[in-house]
Amino acid sequence: MPNKIFELSAGIIINIVIIAILFKMTDIFIGKLKEKFNKSDNAGPISQIIPIFEKIIKTVVVFVLAASFLQSQGYSLTSLVAGFGITGLAVGFAAQQTIASMFGTFGILTDKVYKTGDYIKIDNIEGTVENINLRSTKIRTLDNFLVTIPNDKMANSIVTNVSKAHKRRLDLTFGATYDTSDEKLNRGIEIIKDIMATRTDVHNDYNVFIETLDSSSINIRLLGYTKAKAYDTFAKIRSEVYLEAVRRFRAEGIDFAFPSTTVYMADSNKSI
Repeated sequence: MPNKIFELSAGIIINIVIIAILFKMTDIFIGKLKEKFNKSDNAGPISQIIPIFEKIIKTVVVFVLAASFLQSQGYSLTSLVAGFGITGLAVGFAAQQTIASMFGTFGILTDKVYKTGDYIKIDNIEGTVENINLRSTKIRTLDNFLVTIPNDKMANSIVTNVSKAHKRRLDLTFGATYDTSDEKLNRGIEIIKDIMATRTDVHNDYNVFIETLDSSSINIRLLGYTKAKAYDTFAKIRSEVYLEAVRRFRAEGIDFAFPSTTVYMADSNKSI
């Protein structure tokens, strides 16, 4: 009997020491994890996930060691495991959406899909990410609406991070009237090239050419790239290029075309 008590006491002490060591290792691991992620822009949502992750690890450690100790003492764990299984199943169904959102959040942050302040597109929604929390992502749209999307949906959707683009495409068309001379058409092309050459916020791999003979205009097309990543900056550059082209076209006497239709009327008095 004393030997049995000694073995039981020794087993408890050994398990407590093992738990303490594993808890200390977990604390060191979690501390390094916090130190790494606290430097990122998404420290807020990560700080919500890490404590939960820490508790899960420690709970699993205690459960496994306790189960192993009881098993070594001759106790049957079948009913205990079954009870935990039923309880876990019930909790899992009740918290299914929350758990899915948590894993979605973890996936978004570890894959660095986007961060607060990024301009993103998902399905038919686009805007600036204002907040990422444990459950959802909040996006401020161009209409100034605040859209909240669960993170499990974000993690399972195609997300376009516009802010990570190295450059944005500039595709502009300038329609000149059909009575514009060849010299002025060539001058129009040179004007657009000159505008692009004098700007420091665009890349120099642009192209300007006569694209089509439209129903009411001869179209000069500009294809190039801006250095801007944010949509508002890109829109400002595009507007400035348009305004400068309009100003210089007018100064050169190059008229812009507008939709028009020429109608020919037959002379009803003409004899057949």
